[in-house]
Amino acid sequence: KANIRVTIELQLTTSPVHKRDLLVKLTDDIDPYFLFNLSISEEDFQSLKVQQGLLVDFASFPQKFIDLLNLCYSEQESDNPRFLLHLSCQSPVLEGPANFSVVETNAFKHLNHLSLRLAQGSDKEVKDYLAVCLSSLKAEKQALEMRLKKTEEDLSRQLSYAQQTLSEKTKELDKLRSEWTSQTSCLSSRHSQELQSEREKAIELQSRLQQQTEQLRQELESAHKKSSQQLHSRLMELEASGRELTERKYKNESVIRDLKIKLVGVEEECQRSKQQVLSLRRENTTLDTEVHEKERLLSQLQMRVAVLEQEIKDKDQLVRHTKEVLEATQQQKKSMEENAESKELQIRKLEATVKSLSEELIKANGIIKKLQGEVRGLVGKIKVKNTVTVSQEKVLQDTSEKLQNVEKDLQSAQQHLITKDEQVSKLKEQLETTVQKLNESREVLKTNENVISWLNKQLNEKQLSRKPQSPESLENPSVLSTTTGLRAQFYPQTGKPAVSPVAADIMPAEQRAVQPANRQTGDSAGLDSKYFERRDDCIPIYGLSSNLLHRG
Repeated sequence: KANIRVTIELQLTTSPVHKRDLLVKLTDDIDPYFLFNLSISEEDFQSLKVQQGLLVDFASFPQKFIDLLNLCYSEQESDNPRFLLHLSCQSPVLEGPANFSVVETNAFKHLNHLSLRLAQGSDKEVKDYLAVCLSSLKAEKQALEMRLKKTEEDLSRQLSYAQQTLSEKTKELDKLRSEWTSQTSCLSSRHSQELQSEREKAIELQSRLQQQTEQLRQELESAHKKSSQQLHSRLMELEASGRELTERKYKNESVIRDLKIKLVGVEEECQRSKQQVLSLRRENTTLDTEVHEKERLLSQLQMRVAVLEQEIKDKDQLVRHTKEVLEATQQQKKSMEENAESKELQIRKLEATVKSLSEELIKANGIIKKLQGEVRGLVGKIKVKNTVTVSQEKVLQDTSEKLQNVEKDLQSAQQHLITKDEQVSKLKEQLETTVQKLNESREVLKTNENVISWLNKQLNEKQLSRKPQSPESLENPSVLSTTTGLRAQFYPQTGKPAVSPVAADIMPAEQRAVQPANRQTGDSAGLDSKYFERRDDCIPIYGLSSNLLHRG
């Protein structure tokens, strides 16, 4: 094993004929006299390619050779390297021609990727190589000397600066030490003085507290004596009052005996009065039930009149509200149709721009294809004619620059087309949302129109079915006496107007008996027939019987 330096150079010669030669050099950094050379021209490479079965051209051969050398260099430290550089010579002293080969090892066999026959360098070539090495070493020596001088100067400057800063810092440290000692002495003297003053204050406080405790003790003793004297006098008074209370007790017992005798007589009188109260209560309950039934009948009639008035007001409000809703929906319909027309115009404009951009792209692709064909033709001519001048290479560079510019224009056009596609997709989404909103508004309009037509039909039917009814149907008890019961339907008032808040329901057979009587009277003051229609969604409230109506 040995470390060998491999140098590969591509030599161009323009006079008298344009040629390209590949120079391969083997050197050893330890042995300066170790030198092997090889010059490969394009003609030599063609024969080498045929002999060793190579699949690369002369233009890409140097890079592939360098890649193989890099693989050998990456695996030189492994125990079982896959790629090896093998240098063999017939003489043991490495004199004369040598074979340089790149070998791949596997478990089956050794594969020889490339084999080159190198010639040993002549004395002149060795001298030239040694001269180049010597000049490079001298240049490195001068550069190292310059770097050494610069580093010495920098270090001397840093040392002088560090010494100056050290002297300044020592002076500052001395000053700080002196200040610290003075401050500590001052603080210790202050603390001693403050301690003495605090001790004196504590002694004074202790003496004051002792005096106060003695005064409090004396005051408490005097208060205790006074309270004991007062309690003794109070005890004497209570004993006297106890005697008086025992005397009163005996007197009250005699009074209680007399009152018990009187109580027996009062209880007998109370039982008699209770019997009288029970009889009076029974009479009162019968009277209350009659009054309550009459009041109930009166309140039902008042409620019926109020509900009929409220129904008329609610129907007027409902007609106004439906007219307002119809106007609003017509305005919404017009605005939505205008928005849809504007969106359709925008989509048509965008589709036209997309078509123009696609045509421009097709033209650009045609230009690129033409340029690529021209480039391919030029490349074929260059391969056939190796004796092309430098001016033709400049023309080739110009055409490549034009190609790059055209490719850049194509990329910008493609980006522009992508942005336009995104805009078109966004506008399509907006159009879909607007169409959905338009459909929803149309459905709302249809439902509103259906509701309005239904309401108009209901109003027309009720106006046609209105027939005058005489007030005798309400005042004549003989007509109402045939009914087995009166039923009323009540709706609570909400924010929205109700269509029919109250309706009275009478049995069909009885209604037939009432209608002829109303027709005979022909008076216009009677109630409308729509208020007697039956409604399944109403809550029935069962009212008074026919007997109560006769009493009313």
